[in-house]
Amino acid sequence: MAERPLRVLLDGTPLLGDRTGIGRYTALLCEELAARSDVDTRAVAFTLRGWRKLRGVLPHGARARGMPVPARLLRRAWLHGNFPPVELFAGTTDVVHATNFVLPGISRAAGVLTIHDLAFLDAPGELPPSDAELPELVRRGARRADVICTPTDAVADAVAERLDVDRGKIVTTPLGVDPTWFAARPPGDALRARLGLPKEYLLFVGAPGPRKGLDWLARAHAAAPELPPLVYSGPGRFALTERSQHTGYLTDVDLCNVVAGAAALVLPSRDEGFGLPVLEAMACDVPVVCTDIPALREVAGGLASLVGYEDTEALVEALRRAVADPHVASTSASRRAHAATYTWHRCADATVEAYLRAAGR
Repeated sequence: MAERPLRVLLDGTPLLGDRTGIGRYTALLCEELAARSDVDTRAVAFTLRGWRKLRGVLPHGARARGMPVPARLLRRAWLHGNFPPVELFAGTTDVVHATNFVLPGISRAAGVLTIHDLAFLDAPGELPPSDAELPELVRRGARRADVICTPTDAVADAVAERLDVDRGKIVTTPLGVDPTWFAARPPGDALRARLGLPKEYLLFVGAPGPRKGLDWLARAHAAAPELPPLVYSGPGRFALTERSQHTGYLTDVDLCNVVAGAAALVLPSRDEGFGLPVLEAMACDVPVVCTDIPALREVAGGLASLVGYEDTEALVEALRRAVADPHVASTSASRRAHAATYTWHRCADATVEAYLRAAGR
């Protein structure tokens, strides 16, 4: 008799609202899992008001469960124990996958925890008040989890060392690049007009925050007036100058076009767990300039211009080179081929292996 599908319950809370890194990871992983016959995919949202919206954002084949309790109350309870267990609201499951740092209370299921980065340990003072308990929640979850997933080997090594976790308990599940990125074209006249895009521009993609290095980027950009204007794409508020602008949060289709039209993508982060915009830019043959930190070094595969964090002169020179010679034939082919090795199918395969291991199958 064939073994029944593995019942998996994901934290789908990141699917609600504007999706940046973790929201896109959760969405695209969920799509892959929902298409598989060996996994019965369900998702739960930890929120008082918004959990009903989860049903409308899940892919076909995934089922929604609600946990209509304020997240802050749940986190406070889970700091001290496993009550209330998520199964109380979502039903029996084989594996609970915490996609966003916090492993919920669990009764009998196996626990899989994704830790995307350790920025919350490096700069706890930058956390919003609502996340003040995050460092202890992650430490507790790392101890309780049967398997921990990280997006890069760099984060896996850091988690093992800094959270005192057995390295053998950690599985690397690299993120993927959707195939649409490889066919992306620069924005047409209508989209350029709607967004007010200049003919040539440098691009940052993501949400603002202290670890994103945007003050440093602004200083470098100001020091080189010959560089193209700087465009920020993502939710939130950005500090703008006469030579920079903000598109706001874009749909996936518009974002593909805007990235494909950039003279270069720049990701000047102090800390990243993966850096998905790096690979997405490579997929549509856009040069990348990013910080020389472990995760970005790993993901870029030697095909981006890496600069030391807060080295303004080096950042300016890297941007100048990218703009002056964006499509060297050998580099173009290599970076597109490199990006193609990262797929969401591969991410799902590695994640299902983590589920099976956690569940003892």
